[in-house]
Amino acid sequence: MTPRTLGIVGSGIMGAGIAECAALAGHDVVLRSRELTHCEEAIARIRRSLARRVEKGAIPAEAGEGAAARITATSDMHDLAGCDLVIESVVEDMAAKRHVFLELDRICGHDTLLGTNTSTLPIVELAMATTRPDKVCGIHFFNPAPVMELVEIVRPITAADETVEGARSFAEACGKKAIVVKDQAGFVVNALLFPYLNNAVRLLEAQVASMEDIDAAMKGACGFPMGPFALLDLVGLDTSLAIMDALYEEHRDPNYAAVPRLRRMVAAHRLGRKSGEGFYPYPGS
Repeated sequence: MTPRTLGIVGSGIMGAGIAECAALAGHDVVLRSRELTHCEEAIARIRRSLARRVEKGAIPAEAGEGAAARITATSDMHDLAGCDLVIESVVEDMAAKRHVFLELDRICGHDTLLGTNTSTLPIVELAMATTRPDKVCGIHFFNPAPVMELVEIVRPITAADETVEGARSFAEACGKKAIVVKDQAGFVVNALLFPYLNNAVRLLEAQVASMEDIDAAMKGACGFPMGPFALLDLVGLDTSLAIMDALYEEHRDPNYAAVPRLRRMVAAHRLGRKSGEGFYPYPGS
């Protein structure tokens, strides 16, 4: 059965993007953040995004208005109690995510499905933090969620078939292509993508070509919509480093070891678009 009422924990870029997708698909959404003002700011961003889509003719005006009206902001975790599905989308840190799952397990009804939007952390560890490991799976949207077509449904060894099918049904109801993948670091997309991004930084350190020329090469020769450095800035260098570290931790493959330059840029808080500077500058961000 497709979940109808969605809860989201985390009102950052991904949480807001998932909320927009779900509300536009007709789901009632409860968006929760520790600070109510953060949720309200996220909903304002969603309204602006929907308005742009209306202006471009991508969606009717009434669809945009209806989607915005279906999203409720809250700072109280208990407001998620009645949701059919809750997706966690907080910082990419296992301890923080486990804390969220402990709370959700205590608050939500036993039939509520619990999902995580983690891009690489082991789902089974989150599942085993609950009393319902059979009802936990990964639901990995990509950034920007309203635009990107794919969702990875990540099956830990503890998940029931009904849980995986419910998550798949939800993603497809949001207009996404859903694929079911094994609970392994990086899943499919990031396991392939991040070694490529890491090696682009390695080429830059070796002075094989300039950053701009490496980006131009991958766009011009491979047809990618953006080069690796622009993509790293979009994803966030801190998120990218966390993914590389998780890949290396699981596989111990030298190809997954983050290039030192990436670690130093994160230490300098040059995180990409979110901080106003990464490999490229982003004035006014």
